[in-house]
Amino acid sequence: MSKSTAPNLQCGAKLLDLSSPVVMGVLNVTPDSFSDGGSFVGLDKALARAGDMLGCGAAIIDVGGESTRPGAAPVSVQEELDRVVPVVEALVQEFQCIVSVDTSTPEVMLAAARVGAGLINDVRALQRPGAVEVVAGLDLPVCLMHMQGKPETMQKNPKYRSIEREVVEFFVRRIDACLSAGVSRQRLLLDPGFGFGKTLEHNVELLSGLTGFLSLGLPLLVGVSRKTMIGDILGKPVDQRLHGSVAAAVLAVERGANIVRVHDVLETVDALKVVAAIRRRQVSAR
Repeated sequence: MSKSTAPNLQCGAKLLDLSSPVVMGVLNVTPDSFSDGGSFVGLDKALARAGDMLGCGAAIIDVGGESTRPGAAPVSVQEELDRVVPVVEALVQEFQCIVSVDTSTPEVMLAAARVGAGLINDVRALQRPGAVEVVAGLDLPVCLMHMQGKPETMQKNPKYRSIEREVVEFFVRRIDACLSAGVSRQRLLLDPGFGFGKTLEHNVELLSGLTGFLSLGLPLLVGVSRKTMIGDILGKPVDQRLHGSVAAAVLAVERGANIVRVHDVLETVDALKVVAAIRRRQVSAR
């Protein structure tokens, strides 16, 4: 079992304790996300959902205004701003919680930071023009995710010679780009990008070998909740993937994940409490 050793992470005004793995709750304010698209559009619904997740033990609420499911169409900057910024501002004011913004758009990063977002979660790893420069000017951590291709086409026959090696090489390049732009290493997290330009075999190999990313020395964020890989393994639709998603989250934490991004917060938090109890027993027995 690979124990989390990541330091605390300063997320704006809030300190995120990563001495034990934590749960990030997914809050999609989009009409077309793969699992819950349209369910939480509107400020009242978004606040209610966030309150439920925080009450169940989420340490972070991740707000996304652009669907990045396979085949998803891009949204305009203004539309993403209109979806995301009011929700981020309301969450910070209502709950004083850590809010992550799931975006690749520099204008959204900047606007969300101004209203209190504590973390940037970018599926494109700051590769959009201007993104790394914007983050360099913010005093916020950022999660760099690996994706082969673009959401519109990423699941059309993805190929790798060695997926683990290629994802590590990608991270090394993006880390170097961030450092060169003035983003400190202490502000970086990594997400291998399960389901983003990867077949089921690729995803299983990544999860099995997740410890290979620990050598990069940065906190790991893993999002497998309700994804197609779980559906393919179970042969079940998206609304019947709870147990498989929780199992995958536990496996990720055992292999070193510091943050698991999930839809089903209560069930995942409970599972991680069991993991924590076993870890405490192992430590005390040494």
